[in-house]
Amino acid sequence: MSTSIPMLEQSAGRGAARAAARKRKQTQTSEGRRAGWVTYAILTIVILGSAYPLYYALQLSSSTASEIAQNPIPGLGLGGNLLDNLRRVMDANINLPQAFLNSVIVAVVTSASVVLFSTLAGFSFAKLRFRGRGPLLVFVIATMAVPTQLGVVPLFIVMRELGLVGNLLSVILPGLVTAFGVFWMTQYLESALPYELIEAARVDGASMIRTFWHVALPAARPAAAMLALFTFIGSWTNFFWPSIVLGTQNPTLPVALQLLQASFFKDMSLIMAGVVISVIPLLVLFVIAGRQLVAGIMAGAVKG
Repeated sequence: MSTSIPMLEQSAGRGAARAAARKRKQTQTSEGRRAGWVTYAILTIVILGSAYPLYYALQLSSSTASEIAQNPIPGLGLGGNLLDNLRRVMDANINLPQAFLNSVIVAVVTSASVVLFSTLAGFSFAKLRFRGRGPLLVFVIATMAVPTQLGVVPLFIVMRELGLVGNLLSVILPGLVTAFGVFWMTQYLESALPYELIEAARVDGASMIRTFWHVALPAARPAAAMLALFTFIGSWTNFFWPSIVLGTQNPTLPVALQLLQASFFKDMSLIMAGVVISVIPLLVLFVIAGRQLVAGIMAGAVKG
């Protein structure tokens, strides 16, 4: 049986198309693999670059002062004096446990209050209609442009008149709510919380506070987690204002660690051991809140 010429040409055309498709797929796969390797290489460099300062601090904290003086940039390995340096920090005359407790109180209370009040304000600006809403939001955002240093003297005078100098309340009260937190939660709730949910809650007879607590707050959880994490880090590492208003009698952890170098001889191994102690809670927090942090970033990226 013979095959006609048109059928042969049609069969040859389908074969050529399949070959071209296979070649195109192989090319795309090869390009995808190259792009993947480049992405992994860039991410590896970024991760190593981000982690090196912490590892460098760990290296110095495990060395002696003489070893650091001879070789300020040690090799890849750790020294053998980490536990001894940590013990010296704990034995130093800076009341480290009290400073640690003060930092925990300030960071936890400040983070909780910033999340609560910023979410309340964000819910009001994003979903409620009231007179002066726009100018008031602009005023709140404009305060972000004012340098913190400009308000230090008036704020210190206020704290002194209230008799709070040296008290942890002098650090907690000014940080109960932030302009950035209000702006952040307003932007997030503007798109994350539909008006239909609020109207449904009102139809069911829920008050405004109940609507906020059972509708707005759960919807704002990813953004609130990010805000809490960043506020906790900012409060934990804040040195400027606590050093002014608390002094050295009732310090937070950064102020107490500063006392380790209050001499003519700076023992870098001792200072870095204190830094390692202060970083541990932040690392634990990142591990615990990592999932919420990623969810918040992804939610913000999608909505942005």
